[in-house]
Amino acid sequence: MAPKSAHILFAFLSLLAVAVPILAASRGPLLGGWQPIHKPNAISEVADAAKFAVEDYNKKQNKSLIFVSVVKGESQVVAGTKYRLIISAKDGAAAAPHNYRAVVWYKVVEKTLHLISFQKETKA
Repeated sequence: MAPKSAHILFAFLSLLAVAVPILAASRGPLLGGWQPIHKPNAISEVADAAKFAVEDYNKKQNKSLIFVSVVKGESQVVAGTKYRLIISAKDGAAAAPHNYRAVVWYKVVEKTLHLISFQKETKA
């Protein structure tokens, strides 16, 4: 009797090992995880967050960057929304735009944007 129950247990565990990842994947994105933003320039909240990032950086660093576009973005839901963005911006004197990495947090309760980080991307 013991060998038969061992086979049943093994079969059940094997089935579970296959089923759990499939069910987890079908549930959608992980809550609180970073999710890609498709067509970030077409979403006004994302574009507004990117423009805010450039303006706030300019104000704090006494710079004169000019927002061009959002190259890429991700969002994370955390007591509002955090945006992790790659922003294309021109320096007032430069001819070609450069990419900058920014993290902006929209606090839904306060209805305010906060610049968490902003830095120029370095080419590797």
